[in-house]
Amino acid sequence: MPQLLEPGRDSPVSLVEITKANLRDYLRLKVAPSQEHLVAPVAVSIAQAHFQPEAWFRGIAAGGTAVGFAMLEDWSQSPESAPEDWWREPYIGLWRLLVDQRYQSLGFGTRALRLLIEHARARPGTKAMLLSFVPGEGGPEAFYRRFGFVPTGEVSEGEHVMRLVF
Repeated sequence: MPQLLEPGRDSPVSLVEITKANLRDYLRLKVAPSQEHLVAPVAVSIAQAHFQPEAWFRGIAAGGTAVGFAMLEDWSQSPESAPEDWWREPYIGLWRLLVDQRYQSLGFGTRALRLLIEHARARPGTKAMLLSFVPGEGGPEAFYRRFGFVPTGEVSEGEHVMRLVF
């Protein structure tokens, strides 16, 4: 595999399938120690995804380099196991989003979230995107608000829930 240049602010961002060939690159990604309580490690997320039919996950690549990880909750993939209330307001849930500590503040998370929102909007019948986050210093609430997510007032397992209506 050719050596890739370090991605820079202008590197194109894409959501890529995680395969046997690139798995190790994504497993090496880590947030800063001060952020570890905010998001599960990539390995845990991938393991969970393999046992959850609603999970859809991708690596975040910038200029071909692994820089982050994203996982969505998409019940349209397995409607027979969707929560009862899902049919009232079909949604896509942002389950995980992380950018490696080396690549934060370069705009990769912003561009990846735009791609994830586009993906969610394109799913047939989807009315909203939901997410939850751990509140507190260094948390992502302000980041999500910039995209139009608003608090629902709901707290799920200690995490605050936000919604973006399509």
